[in-house]
Amino acid sequence: MPDEQMANSGGQAPSGGHPPADDAPPVPPARPLDTIDRSILRMLQTDGRASIRSVADRVHVSRANAYARINRLLDDGVIRGFSALVDQERAGQGASAYITLKIVQNSWRTVRKQLTTLPGATHIALVSGDFDVLLLVHTKDNRELRELVLTRIQSIPEVLSTRTLLVFEETDLGPEGD
Repeated sequence: MPDEQMANSGGQAPSGGHPPADDAPPVPPARPLDTIDRSILRMLQTDGRASIRSVADRVHVSRANAYARINRLLDDGVIRGFSALVDQERAGQGASAYITLKIVQNSWRTVRKQLTTLPGATHIALVSGDFDVLLLVHTKDNRELRELVLTRIQSIPEVLSTRTLLVFEETDLGPEGD
């Protein structure tokens, strides 16, 4: 990658996009973002491979300033990493589902750790309401989805019940709904 592009664009921030481990040092409070920081974030959400030069030009700052701001956003954990948007169906993952889970009280960390190892799991959230966890998965087909739910997820001792919601169509939204 040219040195004009971000040094960290191929990897994850130190946290790897996951919440800090229980024994990790506390995360410092986030610094307030100004309009230039927000513009940089919108631009990188649209094109994570944008060069420092193009970021600097679009937000009207020097390359050194853009580089420093991006590194600060990475260091502060505002930017957790860079990734590609994947068309799951074209990638051979024709079945998608949101799976809701009710779990044993105070078992979130244990359950989260097990869910992160599931093939095709792309998003895990602890939520409020009628269920405790919302999990997004992509699998090759419904048979593989069935196997994932019945064999892998329901065998986790702390999972009390699941409900599977098949996704018929998805639309990725751009930064701030663009």
